[in-house]
Amino acid sequence: MIDRVVLTLTLCAMAGGVASTAPAQPRSQSRHARPSARLIQTGLASFYGAGLHGDRTASGERFDQRKLVAAHRSLPLGSVVRVTNLANGRSVVVRVIDRGPFGRNRRQGCIIDVSRAAARKLGFIKDGLTRVKLRVLHLATDHTD
Repeated sequence: MIDRVVLTLTLCAMAGGVASTAPAQPRSQSRHARPSARLIQTGLASFYGAGLHGDRTASGERFDQRKLVAAHRSLPLGSVVRVTNLANGRSVVVRVIDRGPFGRNRRQGCIIDVSRAAARKLGFIKDGLTRVKLRVLHLATDHTD
């Protein structure tokens, strides 16, 4: 075994390459992730209106306001994010299934739209918007965009 390692190192050195016995490091981001998909973000959160319940999302699944799901403009679909309400410290874990926010909410600085269930757990149903911190827990490989 040691002879094989020495031979490999010698051949690599002769070829001008560098050999490493360390395992390859896992990539922190998917190759499909956009450069703007940072692992921590802060901004405003809004929540989907009830009128969108049952509509198809960008991921192809139907939106269910009772599930812990969200829309984000650049994170790969299927990514999992912890959303923390900076006003009260409550947090919830959601799965990104759609694209957004768009329109007025985006212009106001919203970085994520969460479902009604997530907004309830975060404690901002009454206010409609709240300042949040997003922490990506799992950056999915997105094949749908």
